Amino acid sequence: MSSDARAHGDGVSFGPIAIPGAQVFYETSQTFALVNLKPVVPGHVLVCPRRSTPKFTDLSDEEISDLWRTVAVIQRALEREHDTSSSTLAIQDGPLAGQTVPHVHVHVLPRRVGDFARNDDVYDDLERWNADGSKALDDDRPPRSAEEMRAEADALRALF
Repeated sequence: MSSDARAHGDGVSFGPIAIPGAQVFYETSQTFALVNLKPVVPGHVLVCPRRSTPKFTDLSDEEISDLWRTVAVIQRALEREHDTSSSTLAIQDGPLAGQTVPHVHVHVLPRRVGDFARNDDVYDDLERWNADGSKALDDDRPPRSAEEMRAEADALRALF
């Protein structure tokens, strides 16, 4: 486990949502990484600053630096784990950009050959929510159980 990684505790706040500590797999003093309720591809996770703010531009320079350092650590580990050399990194910054939780977060998606018919379809899948945060009618990705997310977080935590 790296010096920045910590054991999971009571949980974190992801905007207004309480995330159990069992779903958090990596933490620093400024950020945390959690498994995704409805992943677009295997290994799709979120990296968030600890301070809940809706806009990337509201973050301090220190928070931005730590967020992107953490994204790089997570991306490297996911690419090794999923045997790939590519990832999509995405921020939906505000509701008009498709952000459904008012807390800055970076989507990290390990990418594989053929995971989408058109490479940019990944963005359509990330935006399958209405601007008001309600579920879009065409969203066919079922949410995972708490047990499924805990098991994935446990496996990811072991990478650090």
